[in-house]
Amino acid sequence: MDSAICLHNATVLTGFSVMPDCAVYIKRNKIADVYNETRFHQKKFAKNVKMIDMKGSYILPGFIDTHIHGIGGYSTADGNSKSILKMSDILAQYGVTSFVPTISAAPEKEFIKRIKAIVSVMGKEKGAHILGIHLEGPFLSSEKIGAQEKDGISPVDFNYFKRILSAAKGTIINMTIAPELKNMRELALKAIEAGITLQAGHTNATYEQMIEAMQAGVFHSTHMFNAMRPLHHREPGTVGAILTHPEISCEIIGDGIHVHPKLLKLLTQCKTINQLVLITDCLKYAKTKIPENLNIYFDKCFKRKSDDVIMGSGITMLDGFQNLLKFGLSLENAVQMATYNPARIMRQYGIGSIIPNYDADLIVLDKDFNLQMTIIGGKIQKK
Repeated sequence: MDSAICLHNATVLTGFSVMPDCAVYIKRNKIADVYNETRFHQKKFAKNVKMIDMKGSYILPGFIDTHIHGIGGYSTADGNSKSILKMSDILAQYGVTSFVPTISAAPEKEFIKRIKAIVSVMGKEKGAHILGIHLEGPFLSSEKIGAQEKDGISPVDFNYFKRILSAAKGTIINMTIAPELKNMRELALKAIEAGITLQAGHTNATYEQMIEAMQAGVFHSTHMFNAMRPLHHREPGTVGAILTHPEISCEIIGDGIHVHPKLLKLLTQCKTINQLVLITDCLKYAKTKIPENLNIYFDKCFKRKSDDVIMGSGITMLDGFQNLLKFGLSLENAVQMATYNPARIMRQYGIGSIIPNYDADLIVLDKDFNLQMTIIGGKIQKK
């Protein structure tokens, strides 16, 4: 493929604005410029530039999934490099250009193994970029365990945390913690010093404990409303603290099951759109068949056969994005939740927006919001 591409005759959704009748010029794996119709026709492109007429389609930044466990029969729980690379390949087919593989709580030996598997392949992926690691554990509440592995839950242990940091080699992007655990403030300060974005989840924290967590730097929340102390009119709880403090941003699982669409409307009334992040919380058997011998079934989301506990979703970011539009969000806001916001909140600079000198990680959607093309690092991905 030519080293330079120009996608023209498109509506460009930059991540924070809408630009009709525009073109995006890609050169050396970066976004070189964005042209309106007048400037595009005035520009003289070199002969080696590949010109592609988008015929009115939408161009937007590639989706960024900051909370995903697996897809297509592969998972971080497999604890091997092959599965992580396969996730990268499959995600690109659904418009994801960057992701943060998420590790659920597990006994220490297995937990460390999963971390090392991700570290070993970072930079080797050919599909969606691996930004780093999301640790959904081990310092979680046993009272809000959800589908987490009980043997993987641990009280705050500074030596264990040191071993985690050593195995991760600086690759941890975000970490879900239960703020109410003893010694959590000290651990939070150590995590922030290591450059980790902390988020409250799988937590039974009271309102006051959430305020203390904010003082220690916890300003993001994991799968809002799920596996957290609910709102009560005499004790606002975790949910009440998040709703009433605009500084705290939220993950939203976009399947319409984990969070009722009307609660998404409530969130948009309580918070500015730049505090909301679309995630999938997608599990291993999304988009593939579940082996019959497993204690899992799928009914709009994954559930445990034994007790009907919700385990995670089976959606892709493309599914979630389309759902946001069905739920009544504007196109501009849906794009922001899926691209610009996750990059900004996770401090991943140079992605998530269509801006000159940003990475050329883009997707093209038709007028019905079906995926037409995924471009990662300036290269068109094969379907």
